[in-house]
Amino acid sequence: MPAFRVTLGDMDSGITRITANPMVCNGQPCVRGLRITVALVLKYLAAGRSTEQLVTEFPELEPADVADCLRYAAWLASGRTIDLPTAA
Repeated sequence: MPAFRVTLGDMDSGITRITANPMVCNGQPCVRGLRITVALVLKYLAAGRSTEQLVTEFPELEPADVADCLRYAAWLASGRTIDLPTAA
């Protein structure tokens, strides 16, 4: 299955834990193919939860996952896009 295209330009984004698959959460960007969307993680962070609280509430998450969600959001906010790998 081909990757979704979200363009970041020529720079390496370093985003490795965010995937998209049309069969998982309607193709929304997710953490490592889990059914935990980037949007959900960002909403919890915006509501004041810490990375440590998220990892406790969602044991599947790792601190690096949360960091990649923030990195992905920052790239999108800058108007850039990235090729997301398709989760298995």
